[in-house]
Amino acid sequence: MTSCSVVHKPPVRRVAIFGGTHGNELSGIFLVKHWQENGAEIQRTGMEVKPFLTNPRAVKKCTRYIDCDLNRVFDPDNLGRTVVEDIPYEVRRAQEINHIFGPKGSDDAYDLIFDLHNTTSNMGGTLILENSRDDFTIQMFHYIKNALAPECCPVLLIEHPNLKYATTRSVAKHPVGVEVGPQPQGVVRADTLDKMRKIVKHGLDFVQLFNEGKEFPPCTIEVYKIMEKVDYPRNKNGEVIAIIHPKLQDQDWQPLNNGDPLFLTLDGEVIAYKGDCTVYPTFINEAAYYEKKQAFVKTIKMELTAKHIRSSVLDQNTS
Repeated sequence: MTSCSVVHKPPVRRVAIFGGTHGNELSGIFLVKHWQENGAEIQRTGMEVKPFLTNPRAVKKCTRYIDCDLNRVFDPDNLGRTVVEDIPYEVRRAQEINHIFGPKGSDDAYDLIFDLHNTTSNMGGTLILENSRDDFTIQMFHYIKNALAPECCPVLLIEHPNLKYATTRSVAKHPVGVEVGPQPQGVVRADTLDKMRKIVKHGLDFVQLFNEGKEFPPCTIEVYKIMEKVDYPRNKNGEVIAIIHPKLQDQDWQPLNNGDPLFLTLDGEVIAYKGDCTVYPTFINEAAYYEKKQAFVKTIKMELTAKHIRSSVLDQNTS
């Protein structure tokens, strides 16, 4: 490996940790509030790490959101929307967050945001990747996965031509979603919180090593790429008429093949999966997604390779 093949990346100096994007997902809320009072655990040499409560009104009411989903409104239309009296609270809040941590897509935006979420699905400690070409974040995920081994740490790639998420964390140059479950809404479990805490710790450790000049050779990680959202069977009135089959329940990240049971009607009819390839469902029976008409998402397995990277801080020191 010759030095000319190393991709030089700017050091990561400004990092934020978001909790409470959804006000009833308590692990991130508890951690962020703790770190606001005592942040020694998350501080690292050579960078600013800012814990931030993103949706305080929803947190106070312990509800997912007040007017609309904060994690879906960081698109140009909403961020550029004129502030009037009846503007949804979360749109106004998105503009405030974009002002503090962005502007989104600009050189002034924060380098990295960890956005902490819980799911009612059996997803374990999942990392969410938004850009398959983000070498820095892929390298970080590789580091986190190795640090947590043998514990599983799946990576969900949400890059899709037709599914646009416009997430809260997308304000940053490197957005990182942390999704840990299963945990009920409005509940905090010690094991789930600890898993989330470890993911953040290892992520921050990686950033510090990178900033100090450590080289990270090319690496490959397995990811689950989102392909399609699948709704529940419904009647002509739009009402759900079948529930997740017991054999699918809690089987996030497990292979789903043609003929496997998906749904069960209350009359006992089994509705099977019809597909010509193996898929890997996740967000199975997520409580928050009933309103989004989503029973689970189908993913496929693939590999992503990140280039050999090193912080350009060494070049600045020797120039």
